[in-house]
Amino acid sequence: MGVILNLVIPGRLQLPFVGAITAGFPSPADDHLDKSIDLNSEIIKDRDATFFGRVEGDSMTGAGIEHGDLLVINKGLEPRNGKIAVCFIDGEFTVKRIKIEKDVIWLIAENQKYQPIKVTAENDFLIWGIVTNVIKYV
Repeated sequence: MGVILNLVIPGRLQLPFVGAITAGFPSPADDHLDKSIDLNSEIIKDRDATFFGRVEGDSMTGAGIEHGDLLVINKGLEPRNGKIAVCFIDGEFTVKRIKIEKDVIWLIAENQKYQPIKVTAENDFLIWGIVTNVIKYV
């Protein structure tokens, strides 16, 4: 994974919010532009523990995380089984789904091209943070 960036947000940014958008028949969304949404408060729950990281590679495509996506990572959340986490293993950052068993942690890719990684005592390992959002560019 690429560089981890500290998040700097100077205040609020209120943008128009249309609400629910159907993927079927169009609706007159302009009638609903009186509301606004602040993306800072929407995706950042703990400013001091939140970071960005850009994805490099294709090991998480099955979870909808693709090369070039921007991850929102919260270092303050407790790692739990099944969560997608940014991990530091043997000198490198990686993003994987974590599987926590009694005596072992597995890093599971969401792409069949990649085998699970068994974390052992020989690894330099840290669950660095939990992915809370993925920002995509289309």
